[in-house]
Parts: sequence; C-alpha cells; structure tokens
Amino acid sequence: MFYAIQWVRSLVFIVQMYLAMAIMGVLFLPWALLHRDGARHACKTFCQWIRWTAGWMVGLKSEVRGTPPEGEVLVAAKHQSFLDILLIFSALPAGKFIMKRELLYAPILGQYAYRIGCVPVNRGKRGKAIKQMVDDVASGAQNPGQLVIYPQGTRIAPGVKAPYKVGSFALYDQLQQPCVPVAANVGVFWPKRGIYRNPGTAVVEFLDPIAPGQSQREFMTTLQEAVENQSNVLMKEAGFDPDATTDPSA
Repeated sequence: MFYAIQWVRSLVFIVQMYLAMAIMGVLFLPWALLHRDGARHACKTFCQWIRWTAGWMVGLKSEVRGTPPEGEVLVAAKHQSFLDILLIFSALPAGKFIMKRELLYAPILGQYAYRIGCVPVNRGKRGKAIKQMVDDVASGAQNPGQLVIYPQGTRIAPGVKAPYKVGSFALYDQLQQPCVPVAANVGVFWPKRGIYRNPGTAVVEFLDPIAPGQSQREFMTTLQEAVENQSNVLMKEAGFDPDATTDPSA
C-alpha cells in the first residue's frame, strides 16, 4: 500500500515539476533574454522550488555539504540523476555545465542552459570530442563562473561501476584552475529512470579542492578516489551498500 501511494505522489510531483519548468520559463523569459542574470535567477528559483516541493510531496529532503566554491574553478561531480544537477547549481554562485549538445534542443531547458553559459559538446570520437570541448570552453571564457563536468560522462546508477573519462583532465590541464570534487548519493532516492521517488535525505558534498599542476595519472586517481569513496560513504549513510548491490537497469 505504501509503495502504491508513494508512486502516485511521485507521479504528481513529476507532473508539477515540468509544469513549473514551463511556467517559470515563460515568466522569466524577457529578463533571461535581456541579461544572463535573469536566466540564472530563473534556474535557481526552479531549483529551490523542486527542492521544496520534493520535501513535502514525496518526503525527499535535500542537503548540500561542504563549501561550494566561488570564483573560477572546475567542479567534477558524481552524476546519478537530475537531482544532483539541481543541488549543485543551487549551491554555486555562477554554475555552468558541460552538457551534451542534444540538450540545446530541449524545450525551455536547452535555451536557459545556453543563456547561463553551459558548454554544449558533441558525442563522437573521443579525441575529436575532447579537443572540441576544450576549444568551446576557451571560447566561452568571457562568461566567468564555476564550470561543472561529470567525469564519467553520464548518469551512473548506485552500485554501478564506470570509468572516469580523460576529458576532465583535459579541462583541468587547460584551465590551470583548482578542481573541486563533488560526491553524491541522490540516485538512491531519485533514480536515473522511472517515476518512483524514495523518501529520505539526498546529499551532494563539495570536497577538498585539487590544486592545479598534477599529472594526468595523479589527477585522475585523486579525483576518482575522492568522489567514489565519499559517494560510497553517503550512499551507505542512506541505507544503500554500493559494494553489495548493482542496478541491472543502468
């Protein structure tokens, strides 16, 4: 009975989430077109709305731990679902994401992502895609902020192992900025697929920055260990053992 009720509550929550996206997208559009701050304010308002409604509609609280960085930094985060995007963006002063180019054509979401300075990249041959990403980031350097990349390249469900891609090092090496790792357990509550939302407390945690100047091997090892180890801690805190369970739907 609880599952059925929670599923219905989750469905209602998802419907209102997309309605809110459409309504806010229209209401903020004039300001967003005139100034980047308007687009950023619209996105932050949406993030706060979803965090609030998730709390009372499906019992899903959210928490940001650690110290969100300011200024020009690279943020390399665990990506488990749409919720970690919302939590990270709501915590950063001027966050902008590396995103797949297809999202540019998503109604409302794509247009606002472009306005806040997100960098669209093509998925293709690795070498060519990385070079294009680095070039696109360089061309967008006039839009200061915290550049967020998901080093595994896509959403990874709890319990699933996936390699870290070298694109995160390419940006770290080019930008010569600190890299702030971010751990998460949000996939335990908000899965990468499906309607059902589990009650509980979803967490993203900003970790100690990695200073510029590390070699590729040193950086990739440091980043992966920091993000994976702390994400495992957070998932276990949420009652999920990532070492004992694998999500077959991933």
